[in-house]
Amino acid sequence: MFTYNYRLFDRYARPVASLAVLADEDAGWRPDHYGFEVLGCRHTLEFPVVKLIDYADRAELLEANPNPFALVTVAHLRTRQTKNDPQARYRAKLDLVRSLYRQGWDRQRVLDLFAVIDWMMRLPNVLEQQLWQAIETVEGETKMRYVTSVERLAIQRGMQQGLEQGWLEGKIEGLERLLVKRFGPLDEATRKRLDMATLEQLDCWTDRILDVSGIEAVFEEH
Repeated sequence: MFTYNYRLFDRYARPVASLAVLADEDAGWRPDHYGFEVLGCRHTLEFPVVKLIDYADRAELLEANPNPFALVTVAHLRTRQTKNDPQARYRAKLDLVRSLYRQGWDRQRVLDLFAVIDWMMRLPNVLEQQLWQAIETVEGETKMRYVTSVERLAIQRGMQQGLEQGWLEGKIEGLERLLVKRFGPLDEATRKRLDMATLEQLDCWTDRILDVSGIEAVFEEH
């Protein structure tokens, strides 16, 4: 926050306002300042904080709010709430898509917000196909062919999948190095498990490495 603030000030020579949007799940973590003091010289930055989980009980009101950031906030909250429930995520995602068409926004805004929602609220392939069929129905009812008729969106989705694949491969490689350093050479079953893992699983396993005594405990289901 401090670095971004002073670099923008240095570049544009104008006052800069910094705002922290916290998307984590720790209700007590609310950093709102940064500073240091050296040899009597003190430098401090204080900034306002928005905690997205504070809006968890206002999701329905946010869905009706015409501010596009309200819809993005709802998408974040619904993603958290449906973490282990694909069917609930499907219903929540479809509700948000319907909200896109009810707002009366222009085509480009609908496309941009749909891309964000689609990226945040990933579904299993079967439910993903079901969602696209439902969206076609919504577009037929509203007579607004915004999402399903745009070939460009499919290209963007393909590009995003490519980026995610590269990110996944990097995560696997990094976790593999940590496991070898902590527990020694990996057997074929462990390497296969890493290759088939999701990003969420890789993050979970990485968090456990320093807290367990054996490699099997890293992969235990909780």
